[in-house]
Amino acid sequence: MATRIEGPKQKYATSSLVVGYALCSSLLAVINKFAITHFNYPGLLTALQYFTSAFGVWGLGKLGLLHHDAFNWETAKKFLPAAFVFFLAIFTNTNLLRHANVDTFIVFRSCTPLLVALADTAFRKQPCPSKLTFLSLVIILGGAVGYVATDSGFTLTAYSWACAYLVTITTEMVYIKHMVTNLGLNTWGFVLYNNLLSLMMAPLFLIITGEYADVFASIGSGLGNLFNPVAFFAVLLSCMFGLLISFFGFAARKAISATAFTVTGVVNKFLTVAINVVIWDKHASPFGLLCLLFTIAGGVLYQQSVTGVSNAPPRIEIKKNLEGDEEDEDDASAKASGV
Repeated sequence: MATRIEGPKQKYATSSLVVGYALCSSLLAVINKFAITHFNYPGLLTALQYFTSAFGVWGLGKLGLLHHDAFNWETAKKFLPAAFVFFLAIFTNTNLLRHANVDTFIVFRSCTPLLVALADTAFRKQPCPSKLTFLSLVIILGGAVGYVATDSGFTLTAYSWACAYLVTITTEMVYIKHMVTNLGLNTWGFVLYNNLLSLMMAPLFLIITGEYADVFASIGSGLGNLFNPVAFFAVLLSCMFGLLISFFGFAARKAISATAFTVTGVVNKFLTVAINVVIWDKHASPFGLLCLLFTIAGGVLYQQSVTGVSNAPPRIEIKKNLEGDEEDEDDASAKASGV
């Protein structure tokens, strides 16, 4: 009798985790675009997100709701290069969302398999892509080229940040797969180290970019969007969803199979595109959206082509910040802060 009662409860709990992850993941890129639109301080925004995720993990650990590895400086020194690469990925990601729409972000995010495949072959001595994988990469490239060629919102600034983001996120994915597995951290320990070290680096970037002067000027005048109620709500929502996706991403990965989690990650991209089109006009043209869907389809084919390959590099369970997608790629930023 107890077994019969427990079955439906378990299914309900698993479904809740999957739905929670799907909603957080598909909404996060849109929420972050909303936040950076009303709160034009990308460095401060990411610092607040790092603080929320690091403090959230520490607080939940104190309450006994999760377990994370204790922070120590010896491990922090070893982890610092990975945290720096992660910081650059989130920094370029935020600035990309600042200057371009969500669709542009998804197109460039979907192009990561192109560079990852090249990097894995060139630097990690992995086999060359199979015919099916190569076909999927060609489809991704074709969709991306078509999108860029018809993007009416094309600006040199936006696409400079897009290229910088593509390079840094690819470096992160390849480098962290190579490095983090040797540190022996659990997932929540990874989240804590990544966000805490990134928070420590944030003031330096505020000074280098000169953003600190804008922040102080806004505080001094009391008139800037630093104190705008809409901006406050947007930042709060962004920080909360960053922490929520850390929880739901990790819990859902444990509750369902890797294949089911991959399918959920793909569906999330389509949901993000649909939500972005419905809620406002900050999206691509109809042909641009078609190219975007073409690129995502190439990503689906890519996932199918690499699933179950015996000589594929071992995957690690980690998480992302300003995007909310592609845990199927084991993106380090996804397990780190939800953006």
